[in-house]
Amino acid sequence: MTRTLYVTDMDGTLLNNGSFVSNRSSSIISDLSHDGALITVATARTPATVVPLMEGTFTTVPFVVLTGAAMFDHATSAYHDVSYIPPDDCELLKSLYADAGIHPFVYHLDGSGELVVYHHYDMTQAERDFYTPRSNLRLKRFTFEKMASGENNNVLLLFSIAPKRAILPLADAIRATGRFSVSCYPDIFMPDLLILEVYSAGVSKANAVMRLMESAGAQRLVAFGDNLNDLPMLDIADVAVAVANAHPHVKESADIVIGPNYDDSVARFMLHDYYNH
Repeated sequence: MTRTLYVTDMDGTLLNNGSFVSNRSSSIISDLSHDGALITVATARTPATVVPLMEGTFTTVPFVVLTGAAMFDHATSAYHDVSYIPPDDCELLKSLYADAGIHPFVYHLDGSGELVVYHHYDMTQAERDFYTPRSNLRLKRFTFEKMASGENNNVLLLFSIAPKRAILPLADAIRATGRFSVSCYPDIFMPDLLILEVYSAGVSKANAVMRLMESAGAQRLVAFGDNLNDLPMLDIADVAVAVANAHPHVKESADIVIGPNYDDSVARFMLHDYYNH
């Protein structure tokens, strides 16, 4: 029997319009996992929000987090397969951001394995709206102290949220260096804003999922997504699945378009595929 790895994006894909995993989807995925199905999520989120959202859903495969910059073993609460931005590249990024007048959230993994997010400038309203609901999460700590220069060694991500007119020139300047993985896409809750994520070169959901396939012993990949940052993962899938509410480019690239995220469409497709493939 061909072993299939099912990997789904979260926001706008697995999560419903209330931004949680419905009871029905959770039940389907848990039952499939107990029956031996290999199911996980690949997301730009950190474990701080992934773990609570998936708490009632049984899976056996590590989560792909931070757009593939790391994997997180929810059984041991440990990061592994982490891709850090080289310290010299961090200094270059600081200069580019300063020129653009944008102050990113800097994600740093400290020596104890805690994810610490630095931001020591006054926040814009968009940045405050991002920070406030995440300010007391168990697996992520925000600090408004300036990051010490020696801590450049363990930076995973620079994250920004701002209007398109500010983000797009910065994203282009960072891409032009050829030294980073850059993900730039609309915020699904505030479409007039763009999210900019900058990782070390080679980081993507696709590359992380390929490594996960090998470690899980899977020969077939079914991937689900809705937004532009899901395209690399969908491109490598044996079956690329877009939800009905996906970005038009994502639906054009998919092999199959299923129902919307709010109708348990991802879990129902997994159920049908697992027992009929």
